[in-house]
Amino acid sequence: MSRRSNLDALFGAKPAPKPAASPDAFADANPEAKAAEFAPANPPAPPPERRRSGAIGAMSNTLRGLAAKADAAAILEQGAAVIDLDPSLIDASFIADRVADANDVGLGSLVESIRESGQQVPVLVRPHPTASGRYQIAFGRRRTRAAQVLERPVRAIVRPLTDAELVIAQGKENLERRDLSYIERAFFALRLEEHGFPRETITAAMGVGKGDLSTLISVARSVPEDVLTAIGPAPAAGRPRWMLLAERIKGAERAALTGLMGDPAFQAKGTDERFAAIFATLAPKQERKPKAQVWKDDRGRKLARVERSTDRVALAFDETLEPGLADYVLDRLPEILAAYRQSKG
Repeated sequence: MSRRSNLDALFGAKPAPKPAASPDAFADANPEAKAAEFAPANPPAPPPERRRSGAIGAMSNTLRGLAAKADAAAILEQGAAVIDLDPSLIDASFIADRVADANDVGLGSLVESIRESGQQVPVLVRPHPTASGRYQIAFGRRRTRAAQVLERPVRAIVRPLTDAELVIAQGKENLERRDLSYIERAFFALRLEEHGFPRETITAAMGVGKGDLSTLISVARSVPEDVLTAIGPAPAAGRPRWMLLAERIKGAERAALTGLMGDPAFQAKGTDERFAAIFATLAPKQERKPKAQVWKDDRGRKLARVERSTDRVALAFDETLEPGLADYVLDRLPEILAAYRQSKG
């Protein structure tokens, strides 16, 4: 199934072109997209759209337009221009969809790839809504960071996106590439909700149903920001372990976590190792078994071993030292029980 078919299925309708006054198509940063000059074309005049009133109509138009224009093929059709921008002029999105990782080993590989082969796929930005001369990124944050490291311009497409269009563009990029970890997706959903976006917009941006969205937000609410920052994205952890960690954190003692997160040895670990360390620290403490007792005879021989738990006592005889002793004791258990009961009155 093609990318455009995926988008059509996601939005539940075939893509319809938007009027000329609406934002142009934007690039979906597919790592396998060809590096090519985006030659201008003359798109056919769009047919008139049926007007719908209110917020539902506006959101429907936004989603329909984004679904029609979300991939690189649409950019080719619309003749979008790619320009070089100083990466220092590009700010992060107003909704973070990534968790910073100081030990991001993948960034080095990306830097080397761009150094050798150039930037194959442009990033998408919009003019910054409040800072003149600056831009705000929709997707391509790591490519922009790599350009900063290499001290070279970043190839970008500039489009006047609304807030809703920008976050849906972020979501589409992550949905297509599937490179966000579970906890990054969870916090992206939570931040969208806290920013006031309706659930309809969030589900469209993330490509999830209402039930899964509720679970993502619930997990994100249970994991404190400082714990998230200490762990990082932890891509190998997965949904079940993050959900279990969220449950364990609720009753955890913060002192143990604070000490662990401040340990330089912990901070030097990779993000998945940091998750495993915190996960193990918050694991339920197993009940320690008391040390076994050893019973010796008058000659100092270890004839029996006694092991106790909360509701049981196990008595084991060494048959090599005193053969038949265990049977002798078993045969006299009725006498021992009777004597015990008599002593109890």
